[in-house]
Amino acid sequence: MEQQLNKKASLSKIKVRWGDMDAFNHVNNTVYFRYFEEARVHFFEEIGLKNLIYDEKIGPILAHTSCQFVQPVNYPDTLTIHTYLKKLGESSLINSYRVFSEKKGIVAKGESVVVFFDYHAQKKAPIPQIIKEKCETYLK
Repeated sequence: MEQQLNKKASLSKIKVRWGDMDAFNHVNNTVYFRYFEEARVHFFEEIGLKNLIYDEKIGPILAHTSCQFVQPVNYPDTLTIHTYLKKLGESSLINSYRVFSEKKGIVAKGESVVVFFDYHAQKKAPIPQIIKEKCETYLK
């Protein structure tokens, strides 16, 4: 995953909320997947996916996600999530994430596989060309 650090990234800032913490006084492991979701949605907005979903009823479905926890995060803190496009396929893409704490540096790494879906036909769909073109700027 480390090679993505030289590629263009979508950046998302997220403030750690008190409610993100668990009984052990650190951000609960499940919360990182919500952070990834926020970052992924931000990336999708940057590539113009929002209009496609509403206009053509084609959109992303999360097929797989994973997280490697590097060190715990505590409230209060602000996180910056770097979202990279690792791979672009015919009907799917892979994002990788790096989560940086203002206080601690890197705190987590993750990845997600997203498949494009045609909600009218109820089946997998090819990624529209206009979205592929916008995605390609993230592969450089």
